[in-house]
Amino acid sequence: MHEASPQIVTFGESMALFMPEGHKSIERAATLEQGFGGAESNVAIGLARLGSSVGWFGALGDDPFGKIILKTLRGEGVDVSRVQLSTEAPTGMMFREHVAGRMAVHYFRKHSAASRMQPEQLDENYIRGAKLLHVTGITAALSEDCRKTLRRAVDIAKEAGVLVSFDPNLRLKLWSIEEARETLLPLAADADYFLPGWDELKLLYDTDNYEHIKDRLTKLKAVTIIKGRGDTTVVLDKGQEESLPFYPAEQVVDTVGAGDGFCAGFLAGIMKGYSPVEAVRLASINGSLVVQMRGDWEALPEWSVVQQRLTAKAWVER
Repeated sequence: MHEASPQIVTFGESMALFMPEGHKSIERAATLEQGFGGAESNVAIGLARLGSSVGWFGALGDDPFGKIILKTLRGEGVDVSRVQLSTEAPTGMMFREHVAGRMAVHYFRKHSAASRMQPEQLDENYIRGAKLLHVTGITAALSEDCRKTLRRAVDIAKEAGVLVSFDPNLRLKLWSIEEARETLLPLAADADYFLPGWDELKLLYDTDNYEHIKDRLTKLKAVTIIKGRGDTTVVLDKGQEESLPFYPAEQVVDTVGAGDGFCAGFLAGIMKGYSPVEAVRLASINGSLVVQMRGDWEALPEWSVVQQRLTAKAWVER
């Protein structure tokens, strides 16, 4: 007998991460720091730290990298009871470096355990028992099998009346914009919450005309949250439009994971019964705190820290 599902369920690829200390190139570095990252597992950790009930599943290699990802997620309070460890395929790896002032990422994910996920591996009752399923376009871009698995997971959720949150997370290193449109736009049409960035929308709809894009978005059933249109986040909800300014960050150290932090904050807010606009305020604070430390998920804040900023209480150190 399986235990009850968490409120929020998400799945996808999580990879071992290696990067030099400081702003060195890999060629010049004698040592590499080890960590891990993945859009959905980052969001899951963010949600758990904000007090949400959350589960993440996916396929990892039955290797040291897969095991450390699994143990860390479990230690963060994320339910990992549906994760599969593969003896046939490895955990994917990524290497991150700063070259000439810009960040470069090198992926070793081909034929990884995550890229081999199959629809029949889904625990359908686990998805049906949740309140919300969160997915991203990265999973769909990994392989044809992953695309089918993602599609099936969304169909299961819709059939069961489970809300669907979708972040396109467009990665043109993985597929062409034509392929991406073919898969991602139907997913947006099926979502209850659609969380694209402004730059992603311009590519997906092949225009930079805001009114044209807004017209397309208002035809969706989803509440759409447009991230990064200028210095604002735009909320489109049942024909109503509201723009909210970014919450300021005291310092920007590393922008990686900011979008996942934003997403975790938004979904946590929705689960707490906030309106989409209130949830965006929470999300904006969460994202601003993430950029102030290095790493994919390490800087994701606890609920008490976010709550203090939400209520604008002064931070008192004793």
